[in-house]
Amino acid sequence: MSDRANLVYRYDGSYQGFLCCVAQCFKDKALPQGVQLLDEPQGTLFGTKAVATDNELAARVERSLSEKISPLAQGMVRRGFLTCMEEKELHLIRFILKGYRHGSRVTRRSVDPDVHAIDKALLYLKNEAHYHVEFMRFSDCGGFLASMITPNNTVLPLVAPHFCERFNTENLVIFDKSHGMGFLYQSKGHKREFFQADSLELPEPSEEETRFRELWRLFYDTIAVEGRINPKLRRGNMPMRYWQNMTEFQRDSFI
Repeated sequence: MSDRANLVYRYDGSYQGFLCCVAQCFKDKALPQGVQLLDEPQGTLFGTKAVATDNELAARVERSLSEKISPLAQGMVRRGFLTCMEEKELHLIRFILKGYRHGSRVTRRSVDPDVHAIDKALLYLKNEAHYHVEFMRFSDCGGFLASMITPNNTVLPLVAPHFCERFNTENLVIFDKSHGMGFLYQSKGHKREFFQADSLELPEPSEEETRFRELWRLFYDTIAVEGRINPKLRRGNMPMRYWQNMTEFQRDSFI
């Protein structure tokens, strides 16, 4: 399927919607010029086609990734969709179509431009998720622990299970401000739920919470050995873009 249709697909941004775009390629017998979200400005000279999300169709495409290519390829597509890779939908669509032709070998073709781009994006996703496991800070909001994050990739589905296990007796709220995505964990019944929201307002910290923040900052500042302070090394091990959400770097501000 090397032909390019003079069309740009527009979909709802969900993973199921993306899989329906894959199915639409077969229906059109051509690749689109691009893939956009429905709420994006069109900004293209090509015609557009709105691709409706059909969960049943998406499930069939999802199964085919494992059956016709490999479980590894299926995982690469799932995780690849969480990345901030430029033109990720087109890279993933081309990867899937190559997989249908060549089978499981496609995952080992690291010199292929699409496979290379996906591998690179997945490494970035993995590293960013790891950083968030290390650097995510929670605040006691009275009845639940809350944390705000601002990742480049959609890491929340990857890191949320870790904190559910780590704080399984607590109620948790994690909000990804970059992608307008939140996660809610209720310890009673171990209920887990993702939700979409433009923003999330948290209550002002209590006096006790404020005091504990001050104590944490004092601990962080006190354990530093003045003669061995190395700002460059710290920035390498703890990238500065995470500091805005870390209690030890905040002064008189709420997460």
